[in-house]
Amino acid sequence: MIKFIPLILFSVALNAFAQLFIKKGMVTLGELHLSLAFIYRGVLNPYLWGGFVCYALSILTWMVVLSKVNVSIAYPFLSVGFILTAFLAYFMFGEPLDTNKMIGIVLICIGLVFLSVAKG
Repeated sequence: MIKFIPLILFSVALNAFAQLFIKKGMVTLGELHLSLAFIYRGVLNPYLWGGFVCYALSILTWMVVLSKVNVSIAYPFLSVGFILTAFLAYFMFGEPLDTNKMIGIVLICIGLVFLSVAKG
């Protein structure tokens, strides 16, 4: 199981970056509305495309992970995405990273340590 952790984390990181790219794309586009002009700008937005590509690669990588690791072990590692996005959103978008979030991140890390050494 431990040998697949880098692949799991790569897939999770791709998913987190997809979120950040899409957020940046929507910040540049403004509020979502269904007009032809908005759709056209969205289709041409490189941040949205970056998010879509990251999602696609994340899904393909996750399929490889699930073919090799029990889902009961792999799935909780998706919580690493919460940690990564919290820190990156703080630096990229100025989103708050308060004490409660930090405590939650520490608890997630503790749980992942237990899961990574679990048998099966």
